[in-house]
Amino acid sequence: MLTVDFSRFPLAPGDRVLDLGAGGGRHSFEALRRGAHVVALDRSEKDIAEVGAMFAAMAEGGEVPAGATATALVGDALALPFEDASFDKVIISEVLEHIPDDKGVLAEIFRVLKPGGLAAMTVPRYGPEKVCWALSDAYHEVEGGHIRIYKGHELVERVEAAGFEPYADHFTHALHSPYWWIKCAVGVDNDKALPVRMYHKLLVWDIMKAPRTTRWAEKALNPLIGKSFVVYATKPRETAGAAA
Repeated sequence: MLTVDFSRFPLAPGDRVLDLGAGGGRHSFEALRRGAHVVALDRSEKDIAEVGAMFAAMAEGGEVPAGATATALVGDALALPFEDASFDKVIISEVLEHIPDDKGVLAEIFRVLKPGGLAAMTVPRYGPEKVCWALSDAYHEVEGGHIRIYKGHELVERVEAAGFEPYADHFTHALHSPYWWIKCAVGVDNDKALPVRMYHKLLVWDIMKAPRTTRWAEKALNPLIGKSFVVYATKPRETAGAAA
C-alpha cells in the first residue's frame, strides 16, 4: 500500500532516494523496483533488519533492476548521517506526527536534499484523525504514538518555512479511515472483533486485487475522508545572484 503517488513524485533510474522513517519499507521497495539507489532509515532496529532482509530477497528474486542498490540503516531523523545535498529525492511517510521537533526533521530533509530535488511528506489527515482521537485515547497515547494532528495548511506552512516550494498535494486511503474508526471504537488492540476482521479482509482483498469498483469508490471518497494528506515539494535551485 503506497501513500506516495509516484506519478506526482517521479523517480528515475539512478536517483538517490532516502526513505526517512521507512518502517516496513513499502516506499523503499517501490523505489528500488524503479531502479533507484535507496537508503531506508529508521530508528527501529527490528524494522530495519526486516527491510534489509526484504532487500536481499528482492535481489535474489530478480526484482531489482541492474545498477539499483539498497541500504537499510538505523538512524535518527534529527541527525541524519549524510552530507549536505546527498539525495535526489526524500520520502517521509506517516512520521512527522510522531516527532516533537518536526521543524528540525524538515530542516534535516532540506539539508540532505540536492537543489532541485523533490520531497514527499505524508501525515494523517485532520478530520479522520480527529475522529480516532475522540473514539480512543489508546490510539495515540502510547510510547512513540501520534503527538499532534496537522491541519492541511499547517503542514504546508511548515514545509514552506523550512525553505521548500510545495508543488502538489492530495488525500489518499479513504477506505482505511472507517477501518481505524472501527478499531478505535472496539479497542485498538482488539483484532479479533468481527467488524475489524471483516473490514480487514476487505482491505486486503482491495490491495491485492485492486478491483475497479473499490478504486473508483476510494477516488471519489478521498477528498472527503482520505486517511492521509500528502504534500510534494522541491528544494529551490540556487539562483545566479545567490550563488554569487
